[in-house]
Amino acid sequence: MAKGKDHLTRRCPRLGGPVSFRYCRLSSGENRPCFKIFDCWWESFDVVSHMKSNLPEEQFEELLNDRCRPKPKLSSLVELIQQAKDQKAGD
Repeated sequence: MAKGKDHLTRRCPRLGGPVSFRYCRLSSGENRPCFKIFDCWWESFDVVSHMKSNLPEEQFEELLNDRCRPKPKLSSLVELIQQAKDQKAGD
């Protein structure tokens, strides 16, 4: 990936402090971009074109279609509770 924008920084709405563009493009698991990268960086430069030209097509489509967005907290909690119940029943 082209690193020309990596030095740019801005406040992260998720973390509450300054982060570099590099952090945003590698922040989620498997070194994939944060799901909010378009929302956060569109005012600084054409982030959509930048990501499209620097990501494999499949990764770009996932990012564009929000498939990498985390699950809502309630869904995650329900799943964790169910996993704990299943594990306790198995013991």
